[in-house]
Amino acid sequence: MNFEIMAVNYVSDNSGYTIAVQISIEDWKRIKDKYPDVDELDGPLPEWQKQLIDQRLAAIEQNPDRLRPIDELFSELDKED
Repeated sequence: MNFEIMAVNYVSDNSGYTIAVQISIEDWKRIKDKYPDVDELDGPLPEWQKQLIDQRLAAIEQNPDRLRPIDELFSELDKED
């Protein structure tokens, strides 16, 4: 699927602030075919995901010095051996 050629309409409020995006039903069907769970993306998180997030946040709280900016990680990954 080539999303670059998808026609998108932006909906703005009276102040000119973009509040929505519209796509054709054909494009929506193509998205649903490729990503069948797209309707559930903003649903509640399963309990196992909440527990995993809590564990990771606790680990960060215990050792905040291990956090690094994502740009540093990408730079490190781009380095040649």
